[in-house]
Order: sequence, then C-alpha cells, then structure tokens
Amino acid sequence: MNDKPRTTAAVSGGIRWVFARCVRVWSSVKWPFAAVVAVLLLAVVWGAGIEPRLTDELRVSARLPGLPDEWSGERIALIADLQIGMWLANTDTIKRMVGRIVEERPAALLIAGDFLYHPTEEAGESREARAELEPEDRRALQDQIAEVVALIQPLADAGIRTMAVLGNHDYAMRVPTALALPVVADDLTQALRGAGVVVLRNEAVPLGSRDAHRPPAHRLFVVGLDAWFPGATDVAAALGQVPAQAPRVWLMHNPLSFRQLPAGSAPVALGAHTHGGQVRLPFVPRWSWMSLVKESPVAADGWLRRGSVRRTTGSMSIEASASAWCPCASTAGRS
Repeated sequence: MNDKPRTTAAVSGGIRWVFARCVRVWSSVKWPFAAVVAVLLLAVVWGAGIEPRLTDELRVSARLPGLPDEWSGERIALIADLQIGMWLANTDTIKRMVGRIVEERPAALLIAGDFLYHPTEEAGESREARAELEPEDRRALQDQIAEVVALIQPLADAGIRTMAVLGNHDYAMRVPTALALPVVADDLTQALRGAGVVVLRNEAVPLGSRDAHRPPAHRLFVVGLDAWFPGATDVAAALGQVPAQAPRVWLMHNPLSFRQLPAGSAPVALGAHTHGGQVRLPFVPRWSWMSLVKESPVAADGWLRRGSVRRTTGSMSIEASASAWCPCASTAGRS
C-alpha cells in the first residue's frame, strides 16, 4: 500500500494547523504590536524632527556677592552645543536663537562649548590614524569652522560682547576614551577670536568695560575652563587670574568640572553638555532619556541650587543643547 498520499495529507494538515495558529496569535497581538510600533515611530519623529526645532527660554536671577552697581539688573545670555557638522544639523534653530539674542541685546553672551560635532572621526578608525589630519579632514574642518563663524557673526555686528569655552567635540572627542585632537581646538579658537569672540581656555577676564574704572578686585569676572574630556581643565590656572574677593561667574562645558572648584569659589557656574537629557518627553519636561536610563538621579538641565551637585560650592545652571533647546538667559542681581 502506498502511504505517500497519506503522508502528504498529514503534512499539509500540519501546515494548515500551524498557519491557523499563527493567524489566531497575530489576531490577538496585532493591535498591541501596532501600538508599540506607533509609539516608537512617534518617539523618533518627536526626538529627531520636532523637538530639535523648538526653542525654550529660561530666565533666572542670580545673586553675586560684591557685584558692582554697574552690573546690577543686567542680563547675560547663555547658549551651548551648536555642534555644526552633525547629521541633520539644526542651523535654522541656531539662526533664530542668535536673532533672538540680538533682539534682546543682553549685556553679554556666554557660549558653553561644542561648536563642532566630530569633524574627523570615521567608524572603525584607529586612534593612531586620527593623530594627524588628512587633507580632506582639514578642508571639512575649515568649512565647518567657517559655518560656525557665519552663524554667530550677527552677534559681533550687533556689538554684543561674546565669550566662550570649548567642549569635548571641539577636540573631536565624542567619548572620554577617544583621542583628543588639539589642532581642531586650536583652529577653532583662532577663528573665533578672529571673529571677536573671547575664547577662555582656563582663563579669567572682566566681563565688560562698564566697571573698568574700578580696581580689579571690584570688577565682575568670567572664569572659563577648558574641556573636561581631553583633560584640559585647569581650575588652579583659571582661578589664579581672579582677585580673591572679585565677583565671578564660572563658565564650563561639562558640569563635572564644577566638582573640581574649591568650596566657596563659585557663587554661580554655568555649564552645558547634557543636551537637556538628550530627548525630553512632551508635557513631562523632567522625563528625559538620560533620567530614564541612569541608575542615579540626574541633573540634566535647569538651575541647580546649592547642594544639587556633589560639591557644595554654589549654584549652577546647566544649559540644554542649542540643537534642541535654546537659549537660557541669566539675570545677574546684587547681594
């Protein structure tokens, strides 16, 4: 007797049974699955297409001991993380932000680093291969630096005093273990200074000329720290340029630099780097990607009072990324 037709029928019946089971399972999960896919798509659209084009202003008042009368009630603007050279670079938001600052005309603008993204790094490239810039990398770098200068040129044209520090991306570093390229930072520094920006690399200078008639110990200083990732931060060198009793505002890119400041030396410090937690969920601004994945409490943006960070040295403002949120305006008060 030939069992082939019976075997074929059994196999066919088994396939139909498996297919029917799959259909029933799919019928029970397709809507939850579709909902999950929809949520993920919305998150991508929100995080990559919508949120980076929203601007958000935060206005806070800081009280500085010994602030000269000339600075009482004046406004200082803070922006950060332009990251020119990044894919989908949001230059239109930067232009709107710069225009807003020109319109507001603060007494000064502080830029907390990361003008560039990672202009020379390629996937899988060794550290040794990145030690020297290739000609095409040099050309790309110069183009990106020129774009940075063009974007902030309206500030100089408007006569707004602008001071800045550098961030890790300005050394071509995305992560702390990457190889730093000081030549990138040096080229950027030279171009910015040529455009009238005061770039502070572990340096301290008076914020402006309105208190120039006063002795140095009674003038308002900005103390700028170089980038944290490449190990370029030198607190002692910067602090040594500030008279002991002079009022000062610290400017840094990475808020981790704040932990190195001597107790009592920083009544106000301004930083960036966190990008506001990378992506913040709508209607719940304190829920960000960073706050959801970190095991310990995260201070990703906003005005942090004394005790909000590890060292109790004063108050700190962490600025969200200019690519996603902008700008933070800080009002100096008098104590």
